[in-house]
Amino acid sequence: MNSEQAKPYNISIAKETIHDFDTVTFDGTISVIDTVEAADKAIAELERETIVGFDTETKPTFRKGPGNPVALMQISTDTHGYLFRLNKIGFPESLRRFIENSNVRKIGLSLKDDFFVMHRNGQFEPAGFLDLQKYVGRFKIADCSLQRIYAILFSKGQRLSNWEASKLTSAQQAYAVIDAWACLKIYNYLEEGRFNPETSPYKVYPEELPA
Repeated sequence: MNSEQAKPYNISIAKETIHDFDTVTFDGTISVIDTVEAADKAIAELERETIVGFDTETKPTFRKGPGNPVALMQISTDTHGYLFRLNKIGFPESLRRFIENSNVRKIGLSLKDDFFVMHRNGQFEPAGFLDLQKYVGRFKIADCSLQRIYAILFSKGQRLSNWEASKLTSAQQAYAVIDAWACLKIYNYLEEGRFNPETSPYKVYPEELPA
């Protein structure tokens, strides 16, 4: 092993670098869930999965007092994204049961924050979740945002939207699904041993880190 390989390092990517990447797209099926009946049907399908991606979106609040509850919950397989519009359907029992189902692994990011806000929608005991922020550390990835983690492995553009709009546009639907789908894709890519930190172009050594 040469001295360059022996030096400690992390994997990190500059935000400016991401701007040059292509925007990722989701080519699978998208189901917008805006009734309790549709939620029950979707959960019955998801309960047959062994692993899914998970994310939530909440309308920001700019005033003092309690924040908003989760407006949109995204759950995705490799090929099918489900958008649960909690601002329309509340927190159905079938969805609570799925969140507590330890038999289905759910891959998300910054899950502690998601759970904190989700408790404004209803009570639950999460089970079967894996947080990418903790998981990627074993691959020397130091970045914590989904955008940067995904960019290190693939590419991803920036997206902002209003998840409490009366109707989600096709673009909004695709943007929302991508965050949950990306969590799943990242996990599978790393679990399959397809990322080697030693060959990453984003290796950063301690002397190169900002002061």
